[in-house]
Amino acid sequence: MEGFTKRYTDLPIKEIWLLDVPAGKEKQDIIAAMPQKMWNASGHNVKIHSTLDWTEALKNADFVTTQFRVEQLSTRILAQAIPASYGLLGQETKEPGEIFKALRTIPVILAIVEDMK
Repeated sequence: MEGFTKRYTDLPIKEIWLLDVPAGKEKQDIIAAMPQKMWNASGHNVKIHSTLDWTEALKNADFVTTQFRVEQLSTRILAQAIPASYGLLGQETKEPGEIFKALRTIPVILAIVEDMK
């Protein structure tokens, strides 16, 4: 968020939608409050919205960026443990773990792209 607040004149955002999964529902308001405080302190009138519905988050979007892990931490543990059991580096961003992550993530990204159309 800090990068967006500092570059507001280049990218004059009016609202930002944060999307979470149902497992994150309990933390949703807490997580949305921090960027809203940052925007309030910046002096720019930007509204942070938070939802569990990606259709709602994507509606009228001009720009979309993502940061997520399909199946949350349980799959990260497997992405590290399985390669390591064969003596290979076990990370989500390197080697076999990266392939595991891509195979989980690509279908979700494609579904988001379809909904964006």
